[in-house]
Amino acid sequence: MVFSIPQKVLFKHCDPAGLVFYPRYFEMINDLIETFFDHVGYPFETLHGAYAVPTVQIDVTFPAPSRHGDHLELALQIHRLGTTSVTFECRATASDRLRFEGTSTLVHITKDGQPTPWPTTTRAAFTPYIRSTT
Repeated sequence: MVFSIPQKVLFKHCDPAGLVFYPRYFEMINDLIETFFDHVGYPFETLHGAYAVPTVQIDVTFPAPSRHGDHLELALQIHRLGTTSVTFECRATASDRLRFEGTSTLVHITKDGQPTPWPTTTRAAFTPYIRSTT
């Protein structure tokens, strides 16, 4: 399955030329991932009481610009689900054109920064979103 949300490009996302300033895409990716965690029943506000999920690697390409007022469709699938980490494939499209795509890896850690396995219920909720390789 693919998880997706709409995102209108707002004034706050843009540089003076009216184009999305690339760091704002990283904020959109984080918003997409946080919304996905809400969707699967492990919201950040609950998770961050005893655990955290820092991003340890991110790789993004920007094949086409987005402009103020564009309506993006942000989508993710899970590329890899490890014992303590997850790698998301994230992308944005608008008007059937790819605006960005990339991967973001998060690690599930304890308050003292040690990797810890995903809860069983969270793993089960993630599983339908693992990208099929067939």
